[in-house]
Amino acid sequence: MLSIRMKLYVFMLIGMVAAVGQQDSGSANTEQAPGRDEIQTIEKLLPQLPDRGPALFQLAHDYALLGDLKKGMSLLRECISLHEGFDPEGDSAFDRIKNEPEFNSLVDQVHRDFPPEHGATLAFMIAPKDLLPEGLAVDPKGHFFYMGSQSRKKIIRISGTGNVSDFVPEGKYNLQSVCGIKVDPVNEDVWANTYTDDGKGSELLHFDSKGDLLERSSQNMPGPHLFNDLALRNSNEIYLTDSLANKVLRFDRKTHAFTPISFPRPIYYPNGIALSEDQNLLYVADAFGVLLYDLLNQKGREVHAGASMTISGFDGLYWYRGSLVGIQNSLGMPRVAQFQLSPDGSSVTKTTILEYRSDYVESPTTGAIDGSNFYFMANTHIDNWKNGKIVDPTQLAAVRVAVIHLN
Repeated sequence: MLSIRMKLYVFMLIGMVAAVGQQDSGSANTEQAPGRDEIQTIEKLLPQLPDRGPALFQLAHDYALLGDLKKGMSLLRECISLHEGFDPEGDSAFDRIKNEPEFNSLVDQVHRDFPPEHGATLAFMIAPKDLLPEGLAVDPKGHFFYMGSQSRKKIIRISGTGNVSDFVPEGKYNLQSVCGIKVDPVNEDVWANTYTDDGKGSELLHFDSKGDLLERSSQNMPGPHLFNDLALRNSNEIYLTDSLANKVLRFDRKTHAFTPISFPRPIYYPNGIALSEDQNLLYVADAFGVLLYDLLNQKGREVHAGASMTISGFDGLYWYRGSLVGIQNSLGMPRVAQFQLSPDGSSVTKTTILEYRSDYVESPTTGAIDGSNFYFMANTHIDNWKNGKIVDPTQLAAVRVAVIHLN
């Protein structure tokens, strides 16, 4: 769903940060520039994180964006020394130092440690160029796909061969930008999260298999909200990430009440969310890692990634045969990876990078698992969507959905 790289922009839209300063290091007005509040939050959270890498990378990004290039480079150097795969080459925050020898040396080091991986193939293409999709879901019975549009504010249905039809047409039910989507495997109903740029109109929507709206629910707590991804657990409850409120919510399907669940540390921009096969373990990806919540004993803990690897920055996150599969797009250069878990599900025992530095990870966000195949959107053009508008229509192209076989 919406990545952490988009979060600062969303905050700017709702007035939580000011305009970006243009000064160079030593003269940047950091008190008035976007990222200052985030920097303070991350620096306070850093001692509680078992994996320092993602926090260091985000801090380097923020300081560079503010114009403090010396501090940004220092943090970047420390981050890359951990050998976790953070790759600053694709992060525009570092544009002003991309010709510096030290920066290029750090990029070269990452590329030596993490060479390109390419195992995906093209499954199908979606002809409309202006969808700017976020969520992708699959009906495991009919093998249909559902894709939500941020710009057109609609949901389309896609056959296994790529034929497209409107599931919820543009303008119907006054939909806002569509984020996470999931299909109920029992009755083939569709659930979707929507959001608005001002953080005031996030909704959880429920459609029947024909696209008729059955119910819609919103959070009435104060402050900005961004309903991002969701996971369906039986017929009683749904879990969803509220990225701007930094919360994970339980939605009671009978009472329509939203209740936050607690974790051992503060969560920061929760995004991808997934349930284990037995539906007793809930996995939540935030900017700095993956947290595990045991739904039977109602206790949360951190999932340990092991040495020299990070499980941070997941946009789409999925459970597959005792492993977590997903798209990590907050590492500078996005990648698709699979993490085998220990029998209790609390730590990573093996890491496999499935797709990295290829044409199929241009701007990926989410995907869907059908059988043993992982389908994901390779080029969503998410960075071309600002203030409710497409910035440069000439840069748009047909959406490519790639597929990769999972072991």
